[in-house]
Amino acid sequence: MRHWLILLLATATLAACRTPGRGCGAPPEYTNSDSIPPLAVPAGMDSPNTRGAMRIPELDTPERPRGADEPCLDQPPKYVPPPKTPPQPQA
Repeated sequence: MRHWLILLLATATLAACRTPGRGCGAPPEYTNSDSIPPLAVPAGMDSPNTRGAMRIPELDTPERPRGADEPCLDQPPKYVPPPKTPPQPQA
């Protein structure tokens, strides 16, 4: 019984954890990432096959500012499909 209580308290504590200072106003961590130059291959060695490598395109458009009434997307929005209405019989 005691083990279950400890497990329950630990789970509740971890579920309540949230990184402080990371809200809607903080930029995501990946926005400060830098691109690195391609691999420099020394003379006398073969360069790796990059034919199947994925190229990440440059972002040409600025991010759309979020309105004051729009929610923070720390979590994806809930999706609830609209209720199905039965077809109306034709007269």
